[in-house]
Amino acid sequence: MLIKTYGSAIIGVNAIIITVEVNIDKGIQFFMVGLPDSAVKESHQRIEAALGNNGYKIPGKKIVINMAPADIRKEGSAYDLTIAVGILAASGQIKSEKVDDYVIMGELSLDGGLQPIKGTLPIAIEARQEGFKGFILPKENAREAAIVNDIKVYGVENIKQVIDYFNEEITLEPTIINTRDEFYSRLNDYEFDFSDVKGQENIKRSLEIAAAGGHNVILIGPPGSGKTMLAKRMPSILPPLNLHEALETTKIHSVAGKIDRNASLISVRPFRSPHHTISDAGLVGGGSFPQPGEISLAQNGVLFLDELPEFKRTVLEVMRQPMEDRVVTISRARISIEYPASFMLIAAMNPCPCGYYNHPDHECVCGPGIVQKYLNKISGPLLDRIDIHVEVVPVPFKELTDASPGEKSQVIRERVVAARKIQEERYKDNENIHCNAQMTSKQLRAICKINEAGNTLLKNAMEKLSLSARAYDRILKVSRTIADFANSPDIKTEHLAEAIHYRSLDRENWGA
Repeated sequence: MLIKTYGSAIIGVNAIIITVEVNIDKGIQFFMVGLPDSAVKESHQRIEAALGNNGYKIPGKKIVINMAPADIRKEGSAYDLTIAVGILAASGQIKSEKVDDYVIMGELSLDGGLQPIKGTLPIAIEARQEGFKGFILPKENAREAAIVNDIKVYGVENIKQVIDYFNEEITLEPTIINTRDEFYSRLNDYEFDFSDVKGQENIKRSLEIAAAGGHNVILIGPPGSGKTMLAKRMPSILPPLNLHEALETTKIHSVAGKIDRNASLISVRPFRSPHHTISDAGLVGGGSFPQPGEISLAQNGVLFLDELPEFKRTVLEVMRQPMEDRVVTISRARISIEYPASFMLIAAMNPCPCGYYNHPDHECVCGPGIVQKYLNKISGPLLDRIDIHVEVVPVPFKELTDASPGEKSQVIRERVVAARKIQEERYKDNENIHCNAQMTSKQLRAICKINEAGNTLLKNAMEKLSLSARAYDRILKVSRTIADFANSPDIKTEHLAEAIHYRSLDRENWGA
């Protein structure tokens, strides 16, 4: 007897439906075809034990299992339940009338319990688009899948519940989530707040500008000056996620298996902080079985790279193209996968190996040329993609012991949102551009026009401060954001002057 059940495979951040065909005939052999990997092939032993421990069995006949389409590699243990239900239906141990109405996924324990799987959100989206009535999956993944409307999601704890459901001995209650209520209830749920930061008003100002324009930032300062503390609070002043961004971010985390058990929608902007020992594939994605990397997990949020010069140069260089194109393409012999990578980069570094170059109290012990050599670990093309360079100085004791509360993140965020609304109106006819940092060179000439006085200021600054030519576009983009903060339609000289101040690493004599 031939029975078809349905599972799903993840390709990139999207899912496709996999048809599992189970045919039982005369004989005693067991065949599994359709490019299954080792984990899928091992399902035979897990299914046999799980069924045996629940009073059922794999029939002692010739069983052929085909996983179509056969040219797509099937990976992981999530097909256990799909195959098990197919075997039970084909052997007449459960009723088969309703089996093909559902996408069925789950990893089996030997006692029949179900373990959580990855990628349930994109699977649920695909199942709805393909017209399935429901999605049966492990209970711990049910809330995540239930974000998707117009499809019934049934979370189950063991295979016995699935068997009894198809045999019409029990009914399963669908998991229901009000997506909008779930989203808005946690929209401002941030652990860190800018009111905790003492002093550092100039750094707060630069980060506020960065948040408003979507600009990348590098913080340079001695140990203990507050670089990491400031970076961790960056998501709290970025504009809140909209529902589309939240779903997009949740899909990526779902595919990577990074969503907490029994969680549903990611409502706050992600903050990813990988260690400097990370590999190329760990940062941008890839591997033997491609998975999204840290820059994709930071989609619509912040990627924080602490101790930037300590990262391997090859790791940093592979970020250059994703930072420009906001997408990562992973190419293999048989397949090419795209992962989104629209993130905001916050980098931090010490000014020199000992950490005390330009420190007001500690003397730098690095030898001649060591500071510049340390900075040279970061390539010019990478620095070219970082709009704002800020020198962080230690907080004076007087400010550190000040008991008065600082400005809350919510207040700063309101100003950031107001500046972003101006940019939304400016770029409303450009689908892929949402903020000043994403401007093209053509748009830069049209939008960032400066008067004669501003042109003279910029010319003098580039000559006297030995700024590089590549700083020109970045200064104009940042000055446009500063002008938006001031609600000014034109870029004035004071806006340009502040933007020039944020290009310290472009000075040829920096670190000399």
